[in-house]
Amino acid sequence: MTKSATSNVTPMMAQFLEIKAEHKDALLFYRMGDFYEMFFDDAVAAAEALDIALTKRGKHLGEDIPMCGVPVHSAEGYFLTLIRKGFRVAVCEQLEDPAEAKKRGSKSVVKRGVVRLVTPGTLTEDSLLNARRHNFLAAYVEVRDEGALAWTDISTGALHVAACPRVRLGPELARLAPQELLILEEDEGDYADLVTDLGVALTSLARSAFDSTSAEKRLAGLFNVGSLDAYGRFGRAELGALGAIVEYLEITQKGKLPLLRPPVKERAESVMQIDAATRRNLELTRSLSGGRDGSLIAAIDRTVTAGGARLLERRLSGPSMNLDLIRARQDALAFCVEHAGLAAKLRDALRKTPDMDRALSRLAIDRAGPRDMAAIRGGLAQAAVISGMLSGYDAPEVISEGGEALVGHDTLLSLLEGALVADPPLLARDGGFIAPGYDADLDEARRLRDEGRGVIAAMQTDFAAQTGISSLKIKHNNVLGYFIETTATHAAKMLSEPLSQTFIHRQTTANAVRFTTVELSELETKILNAGGRALEIEKRLYSALKGEILDEADAINACAAALAEIDLSAALADLAAGENWCRPVVDDSRVFKVTAGRHPVVEIALRKQAGGPFIANDCAFAPGEGSSIWLLTGPNMAGKSTFLRQNALIALLAQIGSFVPAAQARVGLVSQLFSRVGASDDLARGRSTFMVEMVETAAILNQADDRAFVILDEIGRGTATYDGLSIAWATLEHLHDVNKCRALFATHYHEMTQLADKMPGVANATVAVKEWEGDVIFLHEVRKGAADRSYGVQVARLAGLPDAVVERARVVLDTLEKGEREGGKAHKALIDDLPLFSAVPQAATPAEKPSAALEKLQSVEPDELSAKAALDLIYELKELSEKS
Repeated sequence: MTKSATSNVTPMMAQFLEIKAEHKDALLFYRMGDFYEMFFDDAVAAAEALDIALTKRGKHLGEDIPMCGVPVHSAEGYFLTLIRKGFRVAVCEQLEDPAEAKKRGSKSVVKRGVVRLVTPGTLTEDSLLNARRHNFLAAYVEVRDEGALAWTDISTGALHVAACPRVRLGPELARLAPQELLILEEDEGDYADLVTDLGVALTSLARSAFDSTSAEKRLAGLFNVGSLDAYGRFGRAELGALGAIVEYLEITQKGKLPLLRPPVKERAESVMQIDAATRRNLELTRSLSGGRDGSLIAAIDRTVTAGGARLLERRLSGPSMNLDLIRARQDALAFCVEHAGLAAKLRDALRKTPDMDRALSRLAIDRAGPRDMAAIRGGLAQAAVISGMLSGYDAPEVISEGGEALVGHDTLLSLLEGALVADPPLLARDGGFIAPGYDADLDEARRLRDEGRGVIAAMQTDFAAQTGISSLKIKHNNVLGYFIETTATHAAKMLSEPLSQTFIHRQTTANAVRFTTVELSELETKILNAGGRALEIEKRLYSALKGEILDEADAINACAAALAEIDLSAALADLAAGENWCRPVVDDSRVFKVTAGRHPVVEIALRKQAGGPFIANDCAFAPGEGSSIWLLTGPNMAGKSTFLRQNALIALLAQIGSFVPAAQARVGLVSQLFSRVGASDDLARGRSTFMVEMVETAAILNQADDRAFVILDEIGRGTATYDGLSIAWATLEHLHDVNKCRALFATHYHEMTQLADKMPGVANATVAVKEWEGDVIFLHEVRKGAADRSYGVQVARLAGLPDAVVERARVVLDTLEKGEREGGKAHKALIDDLPLFSAVPQAATPAEKPSAALEKLQSVEPDELSAKAALDLIYELKELSEKS
C-alpha cells in the first residue's frame, strides 16, 4: 500500500488494510478487545452469510466504512457457518497487551497479526467437527505421468499417501470424502467438476509447494530422520503431495504444525475398490437424501467412542483385501461374542473414554485447554481399567496386540492425576485447573489471593505478641498501603531498641505512630500481585504438563488406536449377537454363497417401524463351476433392488472383518464393487437419466475384473424398448464373456431369460408373487427360474391409479399380448385398432345446430313484456321448439 493511500486513514485502519492485503482470499477477523471486527467488503459478505447487523465505522476515501463483528467467545460457531458457505477466515489476534502499546505513545496501535487461517480441511475444535467422522485434507499432483494422493486428518495426526492415476482420483476422493483438496494452480480448471460433484473445497497452490526435492527434505526434518526410507519408498509424485500438505499446514497454522504421524503408504490393491456412484447407490455412509440416517453406517454403528466410530467409517469406506487381516478381525469379533459378559463390561468402560486423538492434536498446535489434558488423563485411566479387564483372557491377536499399548503410562497418568483438578475449566487463561498441593508457590499465591485478610490478621497477632502491645493494628490506605499502627503512648517503645531493628518508622500523626517491616512489605507485594502471579504459575505449569504429554505422543496415539479397535470389535459383536448375524468364510476363491441373506438396513428399519419380518433369500455364484451371473426378473415392488443391494453389502461387511446378516455365508475376495441401481439425472451438466446410466454402465464394463462383484438394475429402461433391450443384452454378454465377474442383473426384459440357455454362466432367478382376485401379493422370495409376466398393471392399481385407467390398461395389455402371440402383421393390426395407438385421428364431433327457440328467448327483454305479450311469447317458443 502506498504512502499516499494510507495518509488519510487512522493508524488502526492502516494496520487493517496492510494485514488484509496479505490475505485477500479470506475474511479477516480483526481482534479488537472482546470482538472480532470485519470491515469493507469482508463486512458486507460476512453480515449476509452470518445474518448479523451491518453497521459502519468512520470513513475511507470519503465513504463510510462498512463494519460488522462477532464476540470472541462465540467465534467458533461463526467460523463453521462461514466455512460451510465456502469462505475462508484469517484470524488476526492482538499480539501484545494494550498497556504495552500505550508505553510507545497515546496513538500507538496494538501489534496484531494473523495467527491462523481457518479452512475446511484444517479444523480441530470439537465444536467445528463431527466427532464420529474424519476431517481430511488431501493433496493431488502428477509428476512425470505418475499421480499421487496424500491426505491427513490434522485433528488426529494421521498422514497417508498412495499412488493414484488420474482415472482413480474420483473413486479415491469418494472413499476419503476430504473436506479440502490441494492442487496445482494451473490445474484448477481440470478438477472443478469432480470436486463439485463430491462437495470438496478446492485450493490451488504454486508449483513450488509440490516440489518433490524440497518436500523430501522438509519431511525428513519434520520427523527428525536422515531419510524417509524407514517409512517406505516414496515416488516423486507421492513426495510432492505430502510436501504440499505440510507446506499448506505451515501457511494456515502460521508455523505451529499439528502433531503429524509418519506417513503411511497405502496400495490400491490392499482395499476393495468402490467408485463414487456405487457408494452413493449403496448408501454406505450417507443416504440418497444426503444425511446419515438411512445409511449402512447409521444402521450398524454401535461404537461407544469417537475413535471407534471413525475407525468403522474408515473400514466401511475401504474394505480390506488382506485375508489374514480380515480373519484376525473376525477372531476379535468372535472373542467378544463368545465372552459377552466381558464385552459388555468393556463397552461400559469405553463409554467413559474421551477422544485422546483430537485432544492431543489440539495440544500440539496450542489450540487446547485444560480439558484436553483432562481428556488424556481420563483416556489413560480407562485404558488401564480395560487392560485389567482383559488380563487372564487368551485374547486374539487384534485385541492382545492393542492391549500392550494400553499399559505403560503410569508415570504420565500419575503426573496428570496429581496436577489437574477433577473438572478443569475450558480455557487455561481462566486458571483454577491445577490441583491444590501440586505446587507450593501456587498454593501460597492462591492463599494470599483468596485469604489475604486472614494472613494479615495472623501477622498482626504475631506482631502484637512480639511487641507486647495488644492494641497494635495492621491497617491499609491508598497512600501507604499496608502499615502497622500503635497509639502515641507506645511510640517510645517502638522507636527504641530492639524493636526499632524490626519495625521501620513510616509516619507520626497526632494520635498514632505508623511502622512497616520488611516482611509486611513483601507480603503486601505478594497480596497485590497474588491473582496475577497465580495465573502466571498456572500457565507455566500448563506448558510443562503439555510438554510431558507431547513427549509421550506416540504412546498415547497407540493407546487411542487400541481403544478404538477394541471398541469396534465389541460393537460389531454386539450387533452380530443382537441381529443374529453369522461369521462368513472369506477365502481366495471366486465363490459367493449366501444362505438366508438379509438387507441390514431394511431389516432393522422394518423392526423399528413394527413392520413384517424381512424375508431372507439365498444367493450363490461359483464361477468356473456353475453360474457367475444371476438374471433376475419379477415385478416392481417385489424386492429385486433390495436383493441386489443386500448381497453387495454382505460382501462389503465380510471384508471389513464383520459378521454378516445371513444364516451362512462364503465370500471369495471381492476386488471391486460396482452398483448401477436407481435412476437420477444430472441437469447441471445436461445429462439425462439414461445418459447417467450409460456413463456408469460404461465405467463398470471398462474396469471390472474377474474378482469384481457387480449389481445392475434395469439397464436400458430410459430409452426405446428395443434400444434398451439390445443394450441390456449386450451388457450382459460382455460381463459374462469379457469381464468374467460375479453379477446380479435385474431386468424387465423377459426376452433376456433366453440367455440362460445360451451362456453356461448365466442362471435365471425371479422374485415370486401371487395373484389373488386380480390383485398381486408380493412374497419377496427369490427363486430359480424366470418370471411369467411383469404384473405392472397390478402394481399400478396398488399405486392408486384411477380404476378406469387400470381397466383400460388391462384391455390394452390383453390386446398387445394376444397380438404378440399371433405376431407379424396381426400384431400391428391389433395395435392400430387401439384408439390409444391409432395413427389415424378420430373424426371431430360435428357442432350442434343452434336452437331457434333459444335464440328467440335470448332476444327477449322481460321487463318490457305485457301479460298478453308474455302469453303470446310462450306459444311462439313452444312452436319453435317443436320444429327443432
